[in-house]
Amino acid sequence: MKTSPRLSLNNGVLIDQLGYGLYKVPVAEASALVATALGAGYRHFDTAAMYGNETGVARGISSSFGYDGGTGSGGSGEAAPALSREDVFITTKVWNDDQGYDATLHAFDTSMVNLGLDYIDMYLIHWPCAQRGLFTETYRALETLYREGKVRAIGVCNFQPAHLDRLLQTAEVVPAVNQIELHPWLQQAELRELHAALGILTEAWSPLGRGQVLADPVVLACAAEHGVTAAQVILRWHVQLGHIAIPKASSEPRIRENLDVFRFALSDRDMTALAELDRGYRTGSHPDNVN
Repeated sequence: MKTSPRLSLNNGVLIDQLGYGLYKVPVAEASALVATALGAGYRHFDTAAMYGNETGVARGISSSFGYDGGTGSGGSGEAAPALSREDVFITTKVWNDDQGYDATLHAFDTSMVNLGLDYIDMYLIHWPCAQRGLFTETYRALETLYREGKVRAIGVCNFQPAHLDRLLQTAEVVPAVNQIELHPWLQQAELRELHAALGILTEAWSPLGRGQVLADPVVLACAAEHGVTAAQVILRWHVQLGHIAIPKASSEPRIRENLDVFRFALSDRDMTALAELDRGYRTGSHPDNVN
């Protein structure tokens, strides 16, 4: 069974570099997909209150605790190891409507109930929503949860340099991650450099550009050279740049394929060619337009 290497967050907590993203996964499908991903070797799962599937994630994970035989995924023939809560890293996020100190604490309690957990591994602000002016108070609530031991790490999503600068004027805990849209067509070099300087890990949502980047001729040529898929090339690019990536997949073959990126390496020439694909192209919203 393949598993992902782990990276150390700025507080020493370890996180799998490749996780399983649950954006737009219906709650009715989340349980089976999470169980399949666990059987394939995933240990890091990324959900959010806005996704509406926290309860399905909970069912998929809890059904695997203590499991010590069979396939864990419905037919691979590969025995799954026994799992405990400590083996699994769960991220969820506070949604925009719940920003503010008290509202965030209430939203966290709801997510805890939905996930059926007594702690969450990482809790993130989903968007800065800068025009509302609440993200510093929201983050203060995250710091309270962190100090109380209800979360192991805290961070943000979609924060631009100006948002991070404003946050760090009052924050006592440097965010562990900033989860941003990131793929070869949107490389966000300035933001990644700032993360490195601050000790924040870069986490990529839409790491495959919602599938659009898979047809890029440079990516396809690189895939052919290495005998792998276009998705594997892009995920390997993320890995070699030190990103955390959370690709979504809806079938067992694709779930396994996305994790199978540690048997080959991209050359310096490959990495240079992929670096030249940056065109500032977003598949999602710009953070300044989300409020």
